[in-house]
Amino acid sequence: MAKEQAHRLSRRALLTGGAVGAGIGALLGGAGGVAGGYTLAGQERANEPGFDPSVQPALGDLTEAPGFGGEALPCHGRHQAGIISVPATHVRHIAYTLRSETDREAITRMLRILTGDIEALTAGVGPLADPEPELAARPARLSITVGVGQRLVDRVDPAKRPAWLAPLPKFQLDQLGNGFDDGDLLLIVQADDPLPVAHAARMLHRDLDRFAEIAWIQQGFRQSRGSEAKGTTMRNLMGQVDGTVNPEPADADFDPLIWIGAGDGQPWLAGGSAFVLRRIRMELDTWDRVDRPGREQTIGRTLSDGAPINDPTGGEHAPADFDAKNALGLPIIPSAAHIRRAKSDDPSERIVRRAVNYDDGQEAGLLFGCYQRDPLKQFVPIQQRLDEADMLNEWVTHTGSAVFAVLPGFTSGQTLGAALLA
Repeated sequence: MAKEQAHRLSRRALLTGGAVGAGIGALLGGAGGVAGGYTLAGQERANEPGFDPSVQPALGDLTEAPGFGGEALPCHGRHQAGIISVPATHVRHIAYTLRSETDREAITRMLRILTGDIEALTAGVGPLADPEPELAARPARLSITVGVGQRLVDRVDPAKRPAWLAPLPKFQLDQLGNGFDDGDLLLIVQADDPLPVAHAARMLHRDLDRFAEIAWIQQGFRQSRGSEAKGTTMRNLMGQVDGTVNPEPADADFDPLIWIGAGDGQPWLAGGSAFVLRRIRMELDTWDRVDRPGREQTIGRTLSDGAPINDPTGGEHAPADFDAKNALGLPIIPSAAHIRRAKSDDPSERIVRRAVNYDDGQEAGLLFGCYQRDPLKQFVPIQQRLDEADMLNEWVTHTGSAVFAVLPGFTSGQTLGAALLA
């Protein structure tokens, strides 16, 4: 028993730098290339009892495995992966609360370790000391997107926190406080197969355990890639086509909507984005009692293909005509229909949605994630209109809310979040 306890203590101390902080700090003084970043994470664990480096494949030896599931998304670039890539089938949002002793120096070590393991896992390689590296071999387009909350930024430098990085204003119909609010660090782990998601989450938790503890986990899904034609808009659990009018990277004004610029007040966030996650419970039992015309009036779109009800044969992308009237002179799209309340006449008041369904066996609904430059100017006005008068409010309740600053991307040899720590 004593030997087993010593093993655990040794492993944790080596992993986090808690027992040998000065030595680990020296080891983490700089980063090399991709393999160097990988080694940075591994140096924390290389002296573990039983560690065998021969079982760890090198990143430079990676070749794409054949067939579905063998695809690997690059993790390097101006922006983090997983934000504008084709949405994955399985998404796990994991929020952490920093431990009281995790100061700026510890945050620096934490992000360097995370960087190396993200590089390895997304490339289909088990991190050093991974006891099951075979589970990482087929990443299925695995991406790991990292965001930081207000308390983490405050521990680094309160002057670097943007005004929007705080809890959202209170909406009158919110029912928060269910354990799905806020957080200091966010990992968005997503792939087309649940196995790499589960394995990556476990390996990353091993990195973070000394620095932080889990605040909440929310897991979502959408229809599997390949089960529908490419580009098909997802459906939510109410049966609605969800996300029809969503900005696309090819749009001329896409970048100003989503990416924070160097002139936005916080240069360390240039190339990053603001992420809002709202947990929306759906009252499916009572929704099922509403007839089809009533459901379509509530949303303003047909259930069959998402066409606006002013033009039910026009298809999903036909323009919604909010001035169209029926034979009685009444608006065809009701004044409190969801799509009318969500619409803005201000083209800058738009968001990039990345929603997924959730069903935990007890309740079901939508994990509504969205990216933008400033939630106070983009998300909040939209949600205020919906909160005030949206017919859909009869069947949905917002039970979780969190805001994170998604870090800019990084290149080989860099540490994720380096500009924040500079």
